Amino acid sequence: MQPPFPPARFDLEEPLGQRRIVVAMSGGVDSSVVAALAARTGAEVIGVTLQLYDHGAAVGRTGSCCAGQDIRDARAVADRIGIAHYVFDYESAFRDSVIADFADEYMAGRTPIPCVKCNMGVKFTDLFQIARDLGADCLATGHYVQRVMGPQGAQLHRAADPARDQSYFLFATTQAQLDYLRFPLGGMPKPQVREIAAELGLSVALKPDSQDICFVPDGDYAKVVRKLRPDADEGGEIVHVDGRLLGRHKGLIHYTVGQRKGLEIGGQAEPLYVVRLDAEARRVVVGPKAALAVSGARLTDINWLGGDFTGPLTAKVRSMAKPVPARLEGDRLIFDAAEYGVAPGQAAVLYAGDRVLGGGWIASTEPALAEAA
Repeated sequence: MQPPFPPARFDLEEPLGQRRIVVAMSGGVDSSVVAALAARTGAEVIGVTLQLYDHGAAVGRTGSCCAGQDIRDARAVADRIGIAHYVFDYESAFRDSVIADFADEYMAGRTPIPCVKCNMGVKFTDLFQIARDLGADCLATGHYVQRVMGPQGAQLHRAADPARDQSYFLFATTQAQLDYLRFPLGGMPKPQVREIAAELGLSVALKPDSQDICFVPDGDYAKVVRKLRPDADEGGEIVHVDGRLLGRHKGLIHYTVGQRKGLEIGGQAEPLYVVRLDAEARRVVVGPKAALAVSGARLTDINWLGGDFTGPLTAKVRSMAKPVPARLEGDRLIFDAAEYGVAPGQAAVLYAGDRVLGGGWIASTEPALAEAA
């Protein structure tokens, strides 16, 4: 007797026995369960893994994805559930489009989000084409978001489990990609996914989740930037927003907007925060918390999934932030109330309730206080 698993939403035309599903398998529990649920539909299922790092450097690494042990885990799961599995070498493309961009953004005084760039590039562009070339009817992934059919087609919505929601990292998904993609785990909590993996006897059932930045295994992102950009540790001035010179820093890569700790400028009358980074002058500008307040931001490369939507919206300007009321006027995002810690290089993702309307990259901010300008 088969265990009572929840129905897997692949939204394919019947009969499923004549359909082909490609599953992006990273070697983790989420994508492994997606592959297992896809196989249970009766469709032909093909697992695809993109190798993104050097095999030797990644062997035994925990908290990563798409390398070394992760590839072996994906293959073991594919063997267990009886599906084909292919590995494609995308190490060079990942290095050029994600890791190099990560270093360049830090050197430019911005705070990058490599997970979005990865989804925009190798995962939802190159992998998308691989699935097409394999004749698949859809590409399924283990992301925690929901694909909901609306009156004008597929919509992207937050996951049912707020603690697992990954919609912020998928704002750049195009409508053509969304029409082809499937996210079967979007309506499930993570414990249920692990239960399914355990009941199916998948070896990854208890495997730890991958970390946010998979190519920075020890959390030392400065080391990654330094390896690609040897001048990353060139120092400069730490200046107060009122113009006072407070000290010197050891390189812009060690600072992000909103940062308070690690400034090494003691003896101040009030706590100071990084307000902005001047890459051209290699200057870190600091000030009181009030100087972090911004009234708006200019966005670039806006991706719009909202169709003809004209209602009120909210904006999320950091992955862990709560969406706040705002409005979009051209490329300007204007907040209803002052927002704090808005950093160039991050994304602003726009929502209508649980629906993702789209988003863009924060190019610059508009200070709410004149003295912070």
